[in-house]
Amino acid sequence: MFSKILIANRGEIACRVAATAQRMGIRTVAVYSEADADARHVAACDEAVPIGPAAARDSYLRGDTIIAAALATGAQAIHPGYGFLSENEDFARACAEAGLVFIGPPVGAIHAMGSKSEAKRVMEEADVPLVPGYHGERQDVEFLREQADRIGYPVLLKASAGGGGKGMRVVERHEDFADALKSCKREAIASFGDDRVLVEKYLTRPRHIEIQVFADTLGNCVYLFERDCSVQRRHQKVLEEAPAPGMTQERRRAMGEAAVAAARAVGYVGAGTVEFIANQDGSFYFMEMNTRLQVEHPVTEMITGTDLVEWQLRVAAGQPLPKRQDELTIHGHALEARIYAENPEKGFLPSIGRLRHLRTPAAVHFTTPPAPETGGIVRIDSGVREGDAISPFYDPMIAKLIVWGQDRAAALALMAQALADYQIVGLASNVAFLRRLVLSRPFSDADLDTGLIVRYHDDLFPPPRPVPLPVVALATVAILAGERRAERDVWASTRGWRMNAALARVLEFGADDGDVRVTVTYGDDGWRLACAEAIEHVRLSACAGRDFTLRVGHAVVRGTVVRDGSVLHVWWQGEHVVLDYRDPMVHAGEAEAKGGRLTAPMPGKIVALLVERNQQVQKGAPLLIMEAMKMEHTIAAPSDGLVEDLLYAVGDQVADGAQLLAFKAA
Repeated sequence: MFSKILIANRGEIACRVAATAQRMGIRTVAVYSEADADARHVAACDEAVPIGPAAARDSYLRGDTIIAAALATGAQAIHPGYGFLSENEDFARACAEAGLVFIGPPVGAIHAMGSKSEAKRVMEEADVPLVPGYHGERQDVEFLREQADRIGYPVLLKASAGGGGKGMRVVERHEDFADALKSCKREAIASFGDDRVLVEKYLTRPRHIEIQVFADTLGNCVYLFERDCSVQRRHQKVLEEAPAPGMTQERRRAMGEAAVAAARAVGYVGAGTVEFIANQDGSFYFMEMNTRLQVEHPVTEMITGTDLVEWQLRVAAGQPLPKRQDELTIHGHALEARIYAENPEKGFLPSIGRLRHLRTPAAVHFTTPPAPETGGIVRIDSGVREGDAISPFYDPMIAKLIVWGQDRAAALALMAQALADYQIVGLASNVAFLRRLVLSRPFSDADLDTGLIVRYHDDLFPPPRPVPLPVVALATVAILAGERRAERDVWASTRGWRMNAALARVLEFGADDGDVRVTVTYGDDGWRLACAEAIEHVRLSACAGRDFTLRVGHAVVRGTVVRDGSVLHVWWQGEHVVLDYRDPMVHAGEAEAKGGRLTAPMPGKIVALLVERNQQVQKGAPLLIMEAMKMEHTIAAPSDGLVEDLLYAVGDQVADGAQLLAFKAA
């Protein structure tokens, strides 16, 4: 076994690998960019080596620098995690040439599966079922469009070297093909340095089911059952679970054996995932093979009682697989939710900022499931802590929230509660959306397919509703309690005492549903709150930091309030409500800015200008395309109007909030 390994990654996967390696008595070396000098994975390892500037191409994608760090620290092997260099055959080859063990598959397997078109050819020879499509080398527009016409619309364009949902476009009509191909190729070259694409038939209600496979150097290969990853947005996974709901033993065996055949066809070694697209009728087709550990691997660990990272290390050291196929069984049900810094209400646009408040449910880290007699478990895999920043340089994942229960119903209930207990302030997150998704009828009923979020958009994105009175009471009492804590002397008292009358004052909050106006009348034992049609007596029963217990009328109200500047975040009964406190002293003299400004939603690069100066456009017309966090974002006209000026050229870098063009509304 190795005595020291280097982890060529960052974030939660680096922390995950470090925890398992150290439990096995293996010392670990972290690498970090300038942006990650104080990151959690650096603290988790025994040693740490700087490898360059913040941009991944200058640090985490510099294979030569990483290999030099491994040699300098005496590491015997490199664990690539996932993403970055984990599926880079040149890096795997360079590790071998440097005398280092690459903890992953052989170079030949990476090569065969690294190109989607080559992978399809190999799978066809191995009799693994394939989706109808074109997977060849010809890439001229007219030829590819002819292939799409032959296959029949809708078709799916996919980057040949792609992964993670990047470089993918669904084309519904012949007329839309050329523009979709250009966009797909732009994103593919930006993400993978390779703009080749393949064209496949797009199945209308497919499920995304993947099989975890594992092979050793002694010829053994097993499958550790399936994961259902159907719930996606923009072709990227949101919720994953194991086992797949509705899976029969016969279908599980057929898919597992097909996955093992795929692995054997390329001489696979280590952890891999064979992804299938499955019809509702049970038929399934090979989609791709990921030659690495997957983000969602914890759900497989939870139902099989295995540590897949430990398996990776043992196999890379030449040891046999810890279990045979007949020794692997499924126990219980597991779900994983990806906690992202993103705004679901704005098209899942990534968010950047600092985690000024982070409270998670009570959980364990890196564990296999409990004994059968226990109820359930919550696990969190994360690479960040409160106070850390989510930067524009890397994937905006905050954590993976994993739950295990005796069955799917128990796991769903546990996930809903865990999401209710997850609190984030400082940037936008998808926590509230995930909870709505878990509680939604289609997900609860396992009515799953990759279009679930789009099909049930209106249910998952309900219109804003009036702020409940308990939330208003919590926000109001938090303001009043904060004023009391700020008192310095009797002349600054905010306790509302008056000689001949009770003090009454008005507090105003901005909310998604509109303004909230609260009249507060001070009394000897609390306050009387009048909001809309409701009038209630409110008393503070207990306050522990940001946690409040109130008596609102005859009801007991418990919640958490976190103030971030003028914004109050209120958690109550699983809801997260954001209120903007309009302090009259702070906002005195302010006027709302007006004008035709279209600004960058995040730092990024201009990749296409779709309009010209002095061009008239209609509402919703695409104006320009930005690339940020390796994804394209289209800026559209907010109304009919005139493009007066373009302030940036293609290739220009822009800062968050920068004005992109001058626009005059009609």
